[in-house]
Formats: sequence, structure tokens, C-alpha cells
Amino acid sequence: MTSSSPEAGARAARGTSVEADLGWALGVVFRRYAKTAAEALADVPGGPRGYQVLATSVSEGPKRQLDLAAQLDVDRTVMTYLLDDLEKAGLVQRQADPSDRRARLIVPTEQGRETLCDLERRLSASEDAVMGSLDDGERMIFRMLLQRIAVQADQIDPLHNACDLADEALDT
Repeated sequence: MTSSSPEAGARAARGTSVEADLGWALGVVFRRYAKTAAEALADVPGGPRGYQVLATSVSEGPKRQLDLAAQLDVDRTVMTYLLDDLEKAGLVQRQADPSDRRARLIVPTEQGRETLCDLERRLSASEDAVMGSLDDGERMIFRMLLQRIAVQADQIDPLHNACDLADEALDT
């Protein structure tokens, strides 16, 4: 709710204002999060997609370039350019796959691991900026409820790539 007056709160509770509309609330929160997250990831080659590649390579270990592209639902050609940029920035390396000389494994560098830690701190600060009006207990409850709703919604209409959703929202 954007207004802090008791009258506005009462109207919202009765459903007589825009603040009572679920779509409006979700849109405002998502737009705010998307903007703060984009700022947090602004200096990463590829923005959110570059972050996904780096986070996946750190958390799941070396993956073949094509497997990583398929997992993240990134076009092979786009992945090549994205990896070129991440490699130039010193965040990942392409290494020969010992089981298939034609394939390349994507391996994070030490600089990439350090950068990921910094990016995760920045994203955490973004979340704090968005959820600043909630105390720790409320944040935990909000996350739990939102995750439950998201899991159910994703079962009905699966989202294969969160970056596509973020790109759509930022384009509008």
C-alpha cells in the first residue's frame, strides 16, 4: 500500500482502492524489484543472464556450453556471445572437456566466484530495499506464501527462464 493514512488503509481493506488490487500490488513490487536487481547486475556482462550463467557455473560446477545453454533456455548463439563477454571480463573460462575434445566446459574463475559473492550481496540489498517495510518475521512469511503460490502457478503455466519474464516487464 502506498498511502499510510488510516482512511486509505480502511478503503484498501474494503477493496475500494487500487491498492487492494492483487495485480496492481504484484506489478508494483515486481517493477521495483526488477529495477533494483537490474541496477545490482548492471556491470555484469549480459546482466541477469550473465548472472545466471555465473551462478549456475559456481553452484553446479563445470558444465558443457551447450548443456548450460539448454538448462538456462538461452539460444546457443546468444550463449556463445555471452560467454565471450564473461570470459573477457575474467569471470569464466572455457576448458576442454576431457570426455569430448570437441566440447567446452564452462568453469568459473576465482574472480568469478568473488564477483558472484558481491552480486549476491547486491541482490540481497535490492530485496531489502523492496521489502524494507516488513520485519524479518513478515519477510519470512511473505517469502513462504509467495513461493507456495509461485510453485502452484508454475505447475499450471511453467516459466522456463526468469530472465525472459524480467525482460518482458522492463520492456513494457
